[in-house]
Amino acid sequence: MKENLKFIGNFAFILFLVVSLFAYAMFQGGFVSWFLFYAFLPFGIYHIGLLLYPMRNWKVSRSLSRHVIQAGDGVDVTIHVKRRFPFPLYYCICEEVFPASLHRIDSRKEKYHFMKNPEKLLSKREIKRIVFPYFKREFELTYSMKQIPRGEHQLRDIRIRTGDVFGMVKKEVIFTVEEQLIAYPNARPVKMEKQISSYGQGSVSSQSLHLKNTNVATGVREYMPGDKFSWIDWKQTAKKNTMITKEFEQEKSTEILLVLDSCFYADENHISYEALLELAISLMDELYKQGTEVGLLTIGEETVHVPVHNEPTKKELVRQHLTRLQPGGSKPFPLKLKEELIKLGSGSIVILLTSHIDEDFGDTVKKMKQRMKRVVVLYVPTTGNISETERHAIERYRFEGISFCVLSASALATNSLEVNHI
Repeated sequence: MKENLKFIGNFAFILFLVVSLFAYAMFQGGFVSWFLFYAFLPFGIYHIGLLLYPMRNWKVSRSLSRHVIQAGDGVDVTIHVKRRFPFPLYYCICEEVFPASLHRIDSRKEKYHFMKNPEKLLSKREIKRIVFPYFKREFELTYSMKQIPRGEHQLRDIRIRTGDVFGMVKKEVIFTVEEQLIAYPNARPVKMEKQISSYGQGSVSSQSLHLKNTNVATGVREYMPGDKFSWIDWKQTAKKNTMITKEFEQEKSTEILLVLDSCFYADENHISYEALLELAISLMDELYKQGTEVGLLTIGEETVHVPVHNEPTKKELVRQHLTRLQPGGSKPFPLKLKEELIKLGSGSIVILLTSHIDEDFGDTVKKMKQRMKRVVVLYVPTTGNISETERHAIERYRFEGISFCVLSASALATNSLEVNHI
């Protein structure tokens, strides 16, 4: 309705100028009056033609250099415009209308220097490019998006504006061109001071989780990528005519469950939340390389449990899930964790990833420790550094036998994540 009124107003104004100049020339007569009329007539005809020119018939497309990237990467975008009738246009302003999910930047490890001021990483992206098509039927423009944050981003609208030289006529059309851009969370190198090796008789520390106890074979299974040549059972391989490897006691019983706190908090810091996601995917990749059976449980608006068990397909499902995941839910994390504790089987090694600890959290972890072989808490402070109150609470938890690893802003900003007390 508003566009129709604007069109009628512009059309009436230009028509009024043409009629006024014609009436002036008719009544006044003389060279000057007719010169003014004929001088303005081409401009009047052009403006009327510009008003009637159907821009909505343009074909607008967008192409991305990559559709799947890692958080913090950049993408080159090309917008291509094709029109049938080469009506002369002095200029066109093409603008990408970005979704809210892209109004943030991810500078990878550098972003952890801003944990006390996360708003500095909020940036409204604006991309406007001006082209001068004149009589061209086709034209294109390119731009680059840098430091793209984690998530699934839907690029949808492209706004194109044009007009005349004098600014009397302005036209704007929004074209819907849908493209999806996926930015996976970054998997970073992880250093573990003490790694976990769990046998039937209990949990002990070991400096090498991926080394199998080759003296205690408990069964056989089909060959999997990553198995060593020395593990092959040649007798079973000959019988079944397929590659068979030995299964050792450590390999069979080592199970680790990562529990990610994805609940919403009033003082939520999106940087600390991104750190938890990066930590989760990094730990899963590291443990996966070491041959450990590892599962993931995310607790937030929805509770999702993915048992990975060294299957590449499920590993990819975990990566996709962490890409979409956002904090949510009204129930506090300790309450939801307590509800899930009933469903979890006993005996696993549990690693909790959270950025909030309180008394309820401590009580829940104590109950979990009674059922599990071991409970480890990886804590990322919301502001990047722990307070004195949090320090005393962590010391109390450690005294009670709960392993705590604190990853401060400075630790997160290093090239590799160093995880101790595991």
